[in-house]
Amino acid sequence: MSLISVLAMLVILKARVPTVRRSANMGEERKPCCANTFHENFSDLAACHAPSILVRSQRLTLQISRILHAGYFFKTGDTQIIFDPIFESPFSRNCFAYPEVRFNETRIRSLKLDAVFISHFHDDHCSMESLNWIDRDTPIYLYCEFEELRELVQSLGFRNVQSLQVDQEVMIGNFKITPLLALDPEIDTLFHVRVGELNILNVVDSWLDPSIFDRLKQFAPWDLVLWPFQTMRELAVLDPRRAEPAPENLPPEWLDQLALMRPRLVIPSSCQFVHEAWSWYNHALFPITYRQFEIELAVRLPETQVLRLDPSKTVFFEGREPRVGVALDWVKLVEDTLVDYDYRPGQEIPSTSSIAQRFPDLTKQQRDAVRAYCEAGILKRYAELGPTNSGYFDPGRIWTLAVYDSNGIATHFQYRLQADEIKRLHGEIVRPEWMTEILAVKLYAALFEGEALSSIYLRVNDFSGAPEIEDALRSVDVLEDPLIRCLYEGSVASYQKAQLKRILR
Repeated sequence: MSLISVLAMLVILKARVPTVRRSANMGEERKPCCANTFHENFSDLAACHAPSILVRSQRLTLQISRILHAGYFFKTGDTQIIFDPIFESPFSRNCFAYPEVRFNETRIRSLKLDAVFISHFHDDHCSMESLNWIDRDTPIYLYCEFEELRELVQSLGFRNVQSLQVDQEVMIGNFKITPLLALDPEIDTLFHVRVGELNILNVVDSWLDPSIFDRLKQFAPWDLVLWPFQTMRELAVLDPRRAEPAPENLPPEWLDQLALMRPRLVIPSSCQFVHEAWSWYNHALFPITYRQFEIELAVRLPETQVLRLDPSKTVFFEGREPRVGVALDWVKLVEDTLVDYDYRPGQEIPSTSSIAQRFPDLTKQQRDAVRAYCEAGILKRYAELGPTNSGYFDPGRIWTLAVYDSNGIATHFQYRLQADEIKRLHGEIVRPEWMTEILAVKLYAALFEGEALSSIYLRVNDFSGAPEIEDALRSVDVLEDPLIRCLYEGSVASYQKAQLKRILR
């Protein structure tokens, strides 16, 4: 099961992504070999990674431009729609656009969009700060089972917010958009977009449900597939001591699924961000490179063209022969250079103490709020959750919570957990059977500002236990961590609520 699916089952909001602060440690840049050359032939263009494209159809001209991450701008005739708009860098607190971009707020606010489609509730797809730049008369089509999120979007001032349902087609001008069943339908969807004779599959962040495979074969060959190319290691960075190195190849099922569709053109989609320039996550979260994606598709699907589409870059369809298009004028690449990921499974992992020293200290009032939570609030919250699935804590376990200030000094809190019962321990700190480390500034942000798990640099079980403890820990889902459960289990749209509060203040 994917990380997104596990996070989803706990109803954890995913926060992530961006700015292109490329330092020497981010891997070598690949320069575009002919960025200023106009290509009449798409094969030539794809071979040299030129920045934009044109593909032709008999009746309609379709423009597809990349915004950032899973965000795309579609236009045909006078009809303009956007998918999963993100106009922020960083977004989700510490996701910096990769490559680095700037957004023209004035131009974006002047867009007359016919619709915005949002694939799911995670804040890197549904961000109030990005939606705040969109005209309030724009219809918003939202896939989310939580009515609360729809109400939040309405609270931002949008007058027409509609819920999307799987297999229910939406007509916007010449666009026919059908949400399809994803493997985790309680979380997200993917979109079949039809324009004239063209069939486009926007997979967004989804894993495909096998029940849609027949549909994928029915419409083969697809004209374009927007495919999420990166396998994210979000669980591995929580417990790096016990994490196995990730495969640096595409999952075999991805290649099988793409083979069903026989796409003419594939754009490696989503991701498109890194974290802070100093962050060890930059070499731990992203095992697959753009280059590897291209190589493996060339072997399995030699007739399929792979196109890197960086922010602002454009594909036009007006038939089926591609040509270079014109970039968006409201998304600006800071440097038009092709970047790639640099996975280093053997890297030295910095301590939580050293990471804490990179962040500012809290005010006294904020420190008091964090301490109050650790001394009392967490006891009440944990008792509300019920026991874990694994039963690891059922016999009774000692849990140590280490909270680091900006000097890298930890304050330790110890608890005894037994099933759904929790008791704070006083006196001498004893050897833990479970341990959680977190920055005080990040614990405050998670509690009071809605910050998501992906950006709080939480560390689980960074100790060597007795053999029997180590054996037991390897069979426990890291998301059963008591602090993770207390902060995120059952919460919905915490990040968006905090965004909305700031916007309306």
